[in-house]
Amino acid sequence: MRLWGRAKVVRRRMLCLWLLLLGFALVTLALSDLFNRDQKPSAPRRPLQRIPSPPDLEVIVDSRDAALEFVVDFAPLNSLQEDQLLFVRSTQGTKNPLQRKGTYKVLLPVTKVIKGTPSPAHPTHGKLGETVRLRLEGVEREKELSAVQKYSFNEMVSEKISLHRKLPETRHPACLGGQYSKSLPSASVVICFHDEAWSTLLRTVHSVLDTAPKQHLREVLLVDDLSQHGHLKSVLSEYVTHLDGVRLIRSTKRLGVGGCRTLGAARAAGEVLVFVDSHCECQSGWLEPLLERVAQDRTRVVSPIMDVIDWKTFQYNATQWPVKGVFNWRLDFYWESNPQLQNKDPDPDVQPMQSPALGGGVLAIDRHFFQSVGAYDPGMVLWGAEQIELSIRVWSCGGSMEVVPCSRVAHLDHHHHLPYSFTDEELLQRNKIRIADTWMDTYRKIFYRRDTQAHFIRQSESPKITERLELKKSLGCRNFHWYLTTVYPQLYIPQDRPGLSGELYNVGTSSCADYSQGQGLQGRSMIIAACSGTGSQHCDLNSEGEVRWGPMGALCLDKKEEQVILSPCPNHQPTTSGLQWKFIKLSGQLVHQQSQLCLEAVKDGGLPHSSSVQSREVNSLFLRPCTHHPRQQWHFEQLVAPKGA
Repeated sequence: MRLWGRAKVVRRRMLCLWLLLLGFALVTLALSDLFNRDQKPSAPRRPLQRIPSPPDLEVIVDSRDAALEFVVDFAPLNSLQEDQLLFVRSTQGTKNPLQRKGTYKVLLPVTKVIKGTPSPAHPTHGKLGETVRLRLEGVEREKELSAVQKYSFNEMVSEKISLHRKLPETRHPACLGGQYSKSLPSASVVICFHDEAWSTLLRTVHSVLDTAPKQHLREVLLVDDLSQHGHLKSVLSEYVTHLDGVRLIRSTKRLGVGGCRTLGAARAAGEVLVFVDSHCECQSGWLEPLLERVAQDRTRVVSPIMDVIDWKTFQYNATQWPVKGVFNWRLDFYWESNPQLQNKDPDPDVQPMQSPALGGGVLAIDRHFFQSVGAYDPGMVLWGAEQIELSIRVWSCGGSMEVVPCSRVAHLDHHHHLPYSFTDEELLQRNKIRIADTWMDTYRKIFYRRDTQAHFIRQSESPKITERLELKKSLGCRNFHWYLTTVYPQLYIPQDRPGLSGELYNVGTSSCADYSQGQGLQGRSMIIAACSGTGSQHCDLNSEGEVRWGPMGALCLDKKEEQVILSPCPNHQPTTSGLQWKFIKLSGQLVHQQSQLCLEAVKDGGLPHSSSVQSREVNSLFLRPCTHHPRQQWHFEQLVAPKGA
């Protein structure tokens, strides 16, 4: 009995001891929590550890995220290395911000110089958009050429220019000092990038931060479209922690322009989405005019005047106003600057101008309207023609588009014009096929005649556009005929009559009519070249007697003395006699009506000495007295016959 009593006492003592230890632990944790609240933030944890900081400065979106359900699957993220952070807590306020080793020279945007590191000299070249020319030799010259090959612009010049470069004032004087409402909607600036150069990406970010009023700029979202370059991983993650109002979003899938921007839009909090390419520089006062126009009409999509930064020298070049976005029958977009576009407004220099299409460099759109109208088409892959698809859809489904002259943003003109490298040459054609089959109705046959590669792809497979057709129906969108007649009446609609359209083939030389490169389009001399078979050499002899040339159909065969050139066709006006031709099918002769001379292909300096043409050009087209020589025999090669033709 004594032993049983002693054991009972021991158990009671042990239980009391455990209760005391548990109470002590709870008190310790409570005191530790109170103590830590008064301390400064600790250094970032290990890279792969998620840190719940509200809001997260960097978010990685994996394949299970709902925001990526629309994405076409490209190359996956191979692995998460040490330099691919998931979340980064801001280190502002700490004495020694974390520095990571790397091969890139990084200037963090902090006022204090990090202990143990030299103070680097800030770039001073290219002030106010001036030209920068480097005279490099040897290894440095090789590095310069390598950078051009890698980025399609001179990165070494870019590195010599300040990230906070200011541009010269080129806005109209009436735009300066403009009064805008204090209640303008907030903006989320979305900057997508894929393997962008360090200097151009950060110059874009700082340009936005330096020029956009803080009361209107809700946030800047950097969206990484699966970049592989090392400087865009942990180095960029660290840099972003020092920027107020900037967040970094990373995707584990290759999205392309449209998908990347749609992802950024899904994460944005601002009332207006402002999509900005990752190689832009903003003028002072660029944001307010855009927000004002969207605030006045939430279905209005707007763009600034897009100035140009030269890819070689980074010289700033102002674009002449008025300007609007257009596209041709091959669905290629370009900006058209023409003083004749001036509208009848009493103050046209500062009044926005409606535009059939807008480029993708900078675009502002109401966030709710963007989502309701279908965002970017998720079936458009990588890069190319997504701005044309969005433009047609916005106009056809109740919105409008315009260029705002009091807003200017400069865009870097790439050497190869391709910010995304194609792994498949057919990707651009597939994007255009989606546009043609979704939006162009029976007019799509005009496109396929001028892009034969797209025609053959379409013959072998059909685009998956069921959801987009349902969206088109649910939104009550108008047809393409309405778009051509109401929004874009300047676009010539080819007749493409059988036997009178296609490549203009010359029997005597077994070649096709083409135009010479390296000159201005207007007044360009016609030449003889190998037939491309792509549709790019398409001609259309219409009922007015005009031989319309090229994918736009805005240039006509004309003559300058004896030589055949291209001149602008009359737009919605009767044609002149100097532009009229007659095709004689029996002999294959193409006769110039005014002179009654025949079109002849001349190769290898075949001009007679009596010719009045001063320059004895070879492989050109001339007007000669009509004969039965094979070089005066022509016929129109219709390369494809699209369905519905």
